[in-house]
Amino acid sequence: MNEMYDMSIVTHNYGVISVLGVILVNVLMLLRAKDLSKYTRAMRIFMPIGGTAIGIIVFTGVVMMAAKHLEFTLANIAMIIFASLLIFLEVKRASKLKYINKKEQDAFKSYKSFALKILLLEVFVTLSISFWMWI
Repeated sequence: MNEMYDMSIVTHNYGVISVLGVILVNVLMLLRAKDLSKYTRAMRIFMPIGGTAIGIIVFTGVVMMAAKHLEFTLANIAMIIFASLLIFLEVKRASKLKYINKKEQDAFKSYKSFALKILLLEVFVTLSISFWMWI
């Protein structure tokens, strides 16, 4: 049981690093984007990667909770809340992109500022829970 717990901690840490990497790639793609249709196509390909990275964190967290006999400590509850918040922010960002009015001239510019705020909030959320857990 201890080996499974230790392995899931390492995998969990790599999952957090991969989420930060995915967020960084999303920021770079957003800042470089000039055409809405090309950006939308790239996001349709890239968004499942971000969902998989968040899924890795959630799955390894569940494995660690099972290894600890489902103890709901303050740290576990905080991580559940933060994971739910990350999922909510990603859904909010994706739905705004899906329903953007392509005929409006400043629509993509306003989406870029909205999405950049969401991505920076995701970085803050991820780093804050990481610093709390690693310290």
